[in-house]
Amino acid sequence: MEVEPFELDDYRGEFAGSYHPLDLRETLERLVNPRATSETLHWGRNYLYTAVIETPTGTHEVAIKQFRNQTLKDRLIGRFKGSKAKRSWRAALALQRAGVATPTPVAVIESQRTDGPSFFAAERLHDFFEARYFFRALEAEREQEEYPEINADQLIEILGRSIRRLHDAGVWHRDLSIGNLLLRDSGDQEKKAPEVFFVDLNRARVGRRMGTMRRTRDLCRLRIFRNDHQELFLRSYWGGETAALGWKRFLYRLYFRGFLLKIQSKAAIRHPFRALNESVRPRRPHVHIPPAPEEASSRDRSVWDTLSDQPHQHATRFQRLLVRLSDAPLHARELGAGLTGLARARRRYRELQTELYSKPTPWRGMGIALRPWPQNPEVLLSALENLGTRRVLLRLHSWQQDQRDEEELASELHRRGFELTFVLAQNRDMVRDLARWQTAVTELAERFGGFGYHFQVGQAINRSKWGVWNHQEYLNLVEIAAEVLRQRPRVEILGPAVIDYELYRTAGILNIAHPGVYFDALASLLYVDRRGAPENRQLGFDTVDKVVQLKAIAETARNCGERSWITEVNWPLWEGPHSPAGRKVAVDQESQADFLVRYYLLTLGTGMVERVYWWQLIARGYGLSHDDGSDGLNLRPSFHAFTTLYEQLEGTTFLGPLAAPEPQRLYHFRRGGEEAVVAWSGRDTATVAKLPRRASRVVGRDGEELPPPVGEEIEIDGSPRYFWLESD
Repeated sequence: MEVEPFELDDYRGEFAGSYHPLDLRETLERLVNPRATSETLHWGRNYLYTAVIETPTGTHEVAIKQFRNQTLKDRLIGRFKGSKAKRSWRAALALQRAGVATPTPVAVIESQRTDGPSFFAAERLHDFFEARYFFRALEAEREQEEYPEINADQLIEILGRSIRRLHDAGVWHRDLSIGNLLLRDSGDQEKKAPEVFFVDLNRARVGRRMGTMRRTRDLCRLRIFRNDHQELFLRSYWGGETAALGWKRFLYRLYFRGFLLKIQSKAAIRHPFRALNESVRPRRPHVHIPPAPEEASSRDRSVWDTLSDQPHQHATRFQRLLVRLSDAPLHARELGAGLTGLARARRRYRELQTELYSKPTPWRGMGIALRPWPQNPEVLLSALENLGTRRVLLRLHSWQQDQRDEEELASELHRRGFELTFVLAQNRDMVRDLARWQTAVTELAERFGGFGYHFQVGQAINRSKWGVWNHQEYLNLVEIAAEVLRQRPRVEILGPAVIDYELYRTAGILNIAHPGVYFDALASLLYVDRRGAPENRQLGFDTVDKVVQLKAIAETARNCGERSWITEVNWPLWEGPHSPAGRKVAVDQESQADFLVRYYLLTLGTGMVERVYWWQLIARGYGLSHDDGSDGLNLRPSFHAFTTLYEQLEGTTFLGPLAAPEPQRLYHFRRGGEEAVVAWSGRDTATVAKLPRRASRVVGRDGEELPPPVGEEIEIDGSPRYFWLESD
């Protein structure tokens, strides 16, 4: 395969001859920019995503692996051996020449900076699965149940022969785990034998003399545990009868046990020091995140992350601890006020619990949060109209100089009759420079005050990355903003916008006396449990309990009205650096859609929260939709779930939950002479429930019509469904 080198601006590299792009600059900008990705394939130490390139031979979809190259070790190795992307490129070309299957290499791209990222691109492989999943099933003796179309003995023989071809070509993989082997149907209808593709080649060595030791070091990494499978594997690799293997079998089993011991010991050694390491060293950010200014103090080390649309904190845990200690008197004051406020709210919380579901509650309050989408504003507006809700929250970045896109969007939404709420978000510069904050709020109030009356002052004020380190800094912002906003008639101020379940922070700020600070309604960013279902408990409290607690705090606070809003919630998706909360708490798209519906039902069903806004309509990583790379939108299941929930329940009255055993949830609604039950299982497990009457019509989570049940018994799972009952 011929290659064509290039060097342009900050990057250099090579393209395979047949894949040289029509527009090199535009293609490079797309390939090295995760913001332009069409899909996230893997999100771990390195980031794997897809993109499309235009070449003289047509359009090609490629998979790109981004290597960070940020550590000193990476930079030293890269200087002498080339970057990880370059090594992947060389190995892939060697496999291609030897006729060993690997995704076709397309390009290698390297930053001109020594600490810059590198990228390896290959043709995207479709219709494959990772060998790891089959071997895990094999280890658990579930392979026939999960993969009935695959013969284990045949696959192991194919693996042995494929790895032999790899080694005979002089390629020492050095990371030959079952996760780095992809299996795809070869198209042979008689044998039905899968084709094996080798990936993750950055550790590979090319042109090596492959002796028995090196070969065995690769072979031992495959998790093949059964003796008969190991014998079959060795025979298919070495050839000949099992009896002829002799010392090669002994060496393999010795290396195999040693490799397992290495994996176990590595995890045991690393675990005790991980927390300490994270305390004194900053997390390595994704390569698109800019560094903090060199002269910045510990308080001023947050920067903006364009992919997740939020700040990133570069300060280490230890640095943050020192700042907290220096503010200890202020934190003690807030804690004291918080504990006093919680004690006062406790009695009201118990009273509200007894009142819960005691009377019918009108169903209303579903809202959606937005940011402008200048790529195609009409598509955004069309998606919003299709969503159904007329309640929109628009976040305004006070530090942003140009607000024309936001103003045009707000003006159009106001013209179309949407109810607008605005968030005045802060950053560290605004917190430090109160005169600048006052100027910004004055301008924003003038430009947007005619489009809506509700203003949330502050954003996630209990997270230092948003620039606020203590309650005094936040209350100073509120005092100035209130002085400006209260000059306009009918304006209502919301706050304090505490994120997650930190009631003592909410209660503390709402009960500290400060001149000019009063919130007309409590605003909370209530993320209940990003790791799982909204029915999950935290410190013994579920979503409904937390909503009631917030209502009790609002009603008993010294400087807040009695109303309660939830102005931000979502479940982040498994979509790389676009996901704002990290991969440990990401969920798949189907789970996100289920959780969205259940969260709205649980919160608005209490009757104790007026508004709930999903963050946001268009966003990779967590939104109801995302751009498709061509100024259009891909609508996620959560978009359809939101739309269906609105269509099915708008204008109804919630009569309360029907009696049902755990984990069943049966929510009873009425609209005119019609009645509906929204049913789901709170633990995502299938269970049989009973309706009060037979359903004449059933609507699925995403709006699809389903066949009605024969009788009153129904099977439910984690996906809510709408059962419209026959007339009584």
